Amino acid sequence: MFADVRLDWPDCGNARDLGGTPTRDGGRVRAGALIRSDSHARMTAASVGVLRGHGPGLILDLRWIRECDSAPSPFAADPVYRNVPLLPDPMDYEVPDHTYVPMLDHNGERVARAVHEIAIAPPGAVVIHCHSGRDRTGFLVALLLGVAGVDTDVIAADFARTPGTDPAAMRDTLAHADARYGGVVPYLLLHGVPPAEITVIRHRLLEP
Repeated sequence: MFADVRLDWPDCGNARDLGGTPTRDGGRVRAGALIRSDSHARMTAASVGVLRGHGPGLILDLRWIRECDSAPSPFAADPVYRNVPLLPDPMDYEVPDHTYVPMLDHNGERVARAVHEIAIAPPGAVVIHCHSGRDRTGFLVALLLGVAGVDTDVIAADFARTPGTDPAAMRDTLAHADARYGGVVPYLLLHGVPPAEITVIRHRLLEP
């Protein structure tokens, strides 16, 4: 279905390039455009050098501020680093195991801010991570793949490549986005993402 491009990043156990992921219209996500991983807090200087070799234009850390304080990113002072917590702290709702629908419905403004940071970032790889690289990262990456025109089943299958995930949970979430908002793009537009930024992200993610 797609290339399984796992990245050999020392001190990261869940890093992969989404390059090669197919879209509905026969296109593909560009190699090196979108990378997802777990936390960078354990990275050594050698590991940091490996990541820098991918030429990041943005390192988007979705963790809470308290997580960043207790386990700082080695890129925290870097111009390409942004911390955009994707969830409220403390959480004021529950996310059941079988769906991320509450995360979708309760975090539109936070999602819009993360998408904005991607749209305005300088050229280079977009590297997204949280703590384990599973829920928050998986959720935002799923929305970005939706913007790129990737089919729901393909998004769910990619999500399932992370240990401990249930592809049905992502399919349910994206089905809810379709039913309640008309799809991922209308959801983002509703929460303040300008149409021009949607276009920028598509161009950023897809092969020419």
